[in-house]
Amino acid sequence: MRFQHEGHRGHRMRGFGFPPGFPFGGPGGPGGGFGGPGGGFGPGEFGGRGGGGRRGGRGRPNVRPAVLALLVERPMHGYEMIQELDARTNGIWRPSPGSIYPTLQLLEDEGLIEATADGGRKSYRLTADGRPEAETAAENPPWNRFGEDTKDQVQDFRDAAVGIFSALKQVGFSGTPEQRDKALEVLNDTKRKLYAILADSE
Repeated sequence: MRFQHEGHRGHRMRGFGFPPGFPFGGPGGPGGGFGGPGGGFGPGEFGGRGGGGRRGGRGRPNVRPAVLALLVERPMHGYEMIQELDARTNGIWRPSPGSIYPTLQLLEDEGLIEATADGGRKSYRLTADGRPEAETAAENPPWNRFGEDTKDQVQDFRDAAVGIFSALKQVGFSGTPEQRDKALEVLNDTKRKLYAILADSE
């Protein structure tokens, strides 16, 4: 087992910084929140296998109803919507600009929202045509899917991951070759067991 103290692998271990939403995904990587880039996990709000999701898993909410539900409250900029969704899900779901802005453009093309210039940025608000769909979305907004139990689980996962990475760093930097080999066996066995948990739910 090779552990590098420096180089592109070594320096990535420092600090163990996790993206928003870790370990349930995050922007910029596979997931971007719960699931893959774009919308939910296939047809509908949470869908099935479509869109890179897993059958039986909890998908990421659809951006469209989330945007509309936010605009029921007040006009917003696109980045403000991202911040609001991040805050309302305690960092579990932070849609990327690549999912928010195309959705806003689509809603604008459909005549459901309109954009106005506001200090060099676009501020979006509902039109009369968009209000019925938006008010329906606001009755049960997508961020309500993330209850306190889910938020607690996310924190538990983060704490466990930090502990594992800390132990791995100690073994990698201070352990003997034999200890590193044993650590690698533990990691590979753990990975197999985690995938087996998912397989059992299929």
